Amino acid sequence: MQEPRPFLIHGQWKQGDQLARVVNPFTGQTIADVAQASDTDVEEAVVSSVSAAPVMAGLPAHARYDMLQQLAALIYQRRDEFASTITAEAGKPITDAKREVSRAVQTFTVAAEEARRIPGEVVPLDWMPGSDSHVGVLRRFPIGPILGITPFNFPLNLVAHKVAPALAAGNPILIKPAPQTPLTALLLGKVALEAGIPPGGLNVVPCDNTLAERLVTDPRFKLLSFTGSAPIGWMLKAKCGKKKVTLELGGNAGVVIEPDADLDLAAQRCAAGGFGYAGQTCISVQRVFVHHSVADLFTTKLLMHVARLKAGDPTDETTTIGPVIDPGAAHRLESWIGEAVSEGARVLLGGKRMGSVVEATVLSNVKPEMKVSCQEVFGPVVTVTPYERFSEAIACLNQSDYGLQAGVFTQDINKIFHAFRHLEVGAVLANDIPTFRADHMPYGGVKDSGLGREGVRAAIEDMTEPRMLIVNAREPADVL
Repeated sequence: MQEPRPFLIHGQWKQGDQLARVVNPFTGQTIADVAQASDTDVEEAVVSSVSAAPVMAGLPAHARYDMLQQLAALIYQRRDEFASTITAEAGKPITDAKREVSRAVQTFTVAAEEARRIPGEVVPLDWMPGSDSHVGVLRRFPIGPILGITPFNFPLNLVAHKVAPALAAGNPILIKPAPQTPLTALLLGKVALEAGIPPGGLNVVPCDNTLAERLVTDPRFKLLSFTGSAPIGWMLKAKCGKKKVTLELGGNAGVVIEPDADLDLAAQRCAAGGFGYAGQTCISVQRVFVHHSVADLFTTKLLMHVARLKAGDPTDETTTIGPVIDPGAAHRLESWIGEAVSEGARVLLGGKRMGSVVEATVLSNVKPEMKVSCQEVFGPVVTVTPYERFSEAIACLNQSDYGLQAGVFTQDINKIFHAFRHLEVGAVLANDIPTFRADHMPYGGVKDSGLGREGVRAAIEDMTEPRMLIVNAREPADVL
């Protein structure tokens, strides 16, 4: 019998009295038991983070650079172990898991570079009489202990998007990983110790939701960085008191396809963006609005691409659509599809569930009020809706509580900039799908999709505080 996996506090691995099972979403088999932190353990982890704050803040830029570069190198060296762990606990197809590991290496590499160029500036203060000799210097300083709560769908790279900028800025961070996928975060903790992160610089603490909420309300943390569902994110923000909060939440990303678009490209990209990792990304393509004049042709092309996608065993290199994260998610998707059909939607492809695997599903005749349209599906379901005018498509896409990213396929630069001005989202993708994300770009949404931006440089701004030094630099007496 394998020993339960311990958690990481202040550079030491600890066992707990309570255990939680980690289950393979595809096979249903138990992968490992993971020790859960107790109330005492959580307090120890907070104290560890607080005690590590001055140590982390005192690290010079070159030391933070070296530490992050070493972390990136160690992840790369163990890339196969990371990828297989992600596939086992998250059900992510192995090709996608390998891609996630490569992205995490990139995230830590970018963070290493950003650690050496956290900006400052000289601020002229002689704008009014009486301040002739005053000069201001602005620098950014670490904010202090950070709490990161991460989701299951990117158990390495979305953890990296909290850990990497925190370390680059000189902050300690405590990670509370998703209960479905703690193993990848714990493996990252092991690698972080090998990279020389000071004790308490990174604590990885699986615990139950009650203790997690206590962490959220603890004033010793200066920032909560949460990625997950919108209802939970906004609920936690309400409990945070005075601490800073960044939220990366859900979406029901839309795509607009104009008559002059490259329909082959649009169909291929929408198939990839709607069904990769079984649609379990917050910027997965969910709603496609296509001009009525090309709706039939585009839909035919889309269905051809989707029909070629292989579903099943995520360890198979040829699999695109693996299982959803747990049986509850599979049953919810089946229910939402059935509910849409009962209300008049038409299944063009898929629609069935086979255990934990839900078929790639394309729906037409959907109404805005259907759950598959107005809520976040977070599964392999895409809706296709025709429109008459471009302005109508923009309005339909904006008819959502979410606003993360959107795609517009057209050759008309004026329509691209019109969409850029009027779409209520954090990013507009011209001739690409909203599922695209570069790890160094500012990433985030509006409305229920979140608050603040991720991407290493953007996150560093939230994880530091600007501080002014004002010098009254008068002429020395011996030169007067």
